[in-house]
Amino acid sequence: MLNNIGLPGLLLIAVVVLVLFGRGKISSLMGEVGKGITSFKKGVKEGTDEIEQDAAEVAKDVTPETEKDKA
Repeated sequence: MLNNIGLPGLLLIAVVVLVLFGRGKISSLMGEVGKGITSFKKGVKEGTDEIEQDAAEVAKDVTPETEKDKA
């Protein structure tokens, strides 16, 4: 269904949206979308950092308990 939309169709949709909502509303909406994307990326990065930190803590000491007592 959406395969038939070409450049003229997309331009027509953009003009209709611009007329209905106005430039200011679209601008503020895009700003909110940008903030959401930034927040999502920050959350993913923090989650990845936390997983890597937990893995590093587990991997720090791999000496068996019997050999720790000998040192």
